[in-house]
Amino acid sequence: MKYRIREATSKDCLALSRLMTQLLNREITEDIMKDRIDFVAQSPFDSLYVYEEDQIMGTLGFRIRENIEDIARYGEISVIVVDNEAKRKGVGRILMKYAEDLAFQNQCKGTWLVTGNKRINEAHKFYKELGYEDTGVRFVKNF
Repeated sequence: MKYRIREATSKDCLALSRLMTQLLNREITEDIMKDRIDFVAQSPFDSLYVYEEDQIMGTLGFRIRENIEDIARYGEISVIVVDNEAKRKGVGRILMKYAEDLAFQNQCKGTWLVTGNKRINEAHKFYKELGYEDTGVRFVKNF
């Protein structure tokens, strides 16, 4: 299987909108994805990557987090999506390893991610298989 992982560009908006729609279960348009890619391009800490073989089959959002509790950096997997048609083919594992390698290259202490409670049967099991531990609960207050 020949694949490559590269930074996302505005040319990837259609494929990325499809992936994000699958993840969020609501329509994410190409225009919304263009805004998100532009947003990431402005950030010194965020990156967005695509996994492609013949077509884009997955995406990875990666962010460097500074942790003042122990004066360390962590790599945050801010989003990871594998196309429904490509699941169980190793794409997710490759993207997770890529994120871990990015964290290591940036002198991070480790990697972490946040995942929703609705994904407990599939995603949570996957993360635990890769050595990730459930360490807490996220509280959110929207304005």
